[in-house]
Amino acid sequence: MYKFDVHIHSVASGHAYSTITENARYAHEKGLEFIAITDHAPKMPGGACRLHFFNLHILPEYIEGIRVLKGVELNILDKNGTVDLPEYIVEKMDVVIASLHKVCIPLGESTEALVHAAENPMVNILGHPGDPRYPIDIKEVVKAAKETNTLIEINNSSLDPDNSRQGGEKTILEIIKECKRQNHSIILGSDAHYHTYIGDFSRIEPLLKEANMPDDLIINTDPQKFLRLINAHL
Repeated sequence: MYKFDVHIHSVASGHAYSTITENARYAHEKGLEFIAITDHAPKMPGGACRLHFFNLHILPEYIEGIRVLKGVELNILDKNGTVDLPEYIVEKMDVVIASLHKVCIPLGESTEALVHAAENPMVNILGHPGDPRYPIDIKEVVKAAKETNTLIEINNSSLDPDNSRQGGEKTILEIIKECKRQNHSIILGSDAHYHTYIGDFSRIEPLLKEANMPDDLIINTDPQKFLRLINAHL
């Protein structure tokens, strides 16, 4: 059973349509232990502003019985792995994702950008790799993630036929297989922009089965392991 979900958005983002309380209540109903709220950083049109992230500390640790981790989805801006929030804000986050988005970085080969993002000590997760618009050397990206103890997200929404990242199923499967070969953990993310998608990994599960991915490399099955990784606590 997957006990938590990462990549949940709140109404502070122009991309999402549920409140944090609605997210937490639904997560509780689904039997999750915690969720992470990771709005888009400012360079994404419709993303939250700097003050949103600076002020996240006002949220209670528990809402509707669910531990709520405060986080951000940073935009990778160039091949050097530059991101769009200053360190003094990012260091306050419980969970930090770094991702490629077409409005923030040109399309094209992106191995170097992801490798450098993984080398950023504040980044916990590389978000939704496998986008066919951003081809990568999978072996090199997984190697960098393993060396820096950075998780690789397998994103349920990326496998949605209506998603702008569609067409990457084969690449995502190869990423899972390479993580297995290198004995490196993945993290499943629903990328829920509305609360009823929280904890939905239905599109990922067939790929996990095809790759015969062991549970101990799927970090959602072990909340304590994830919390130790990000230096958080229940």
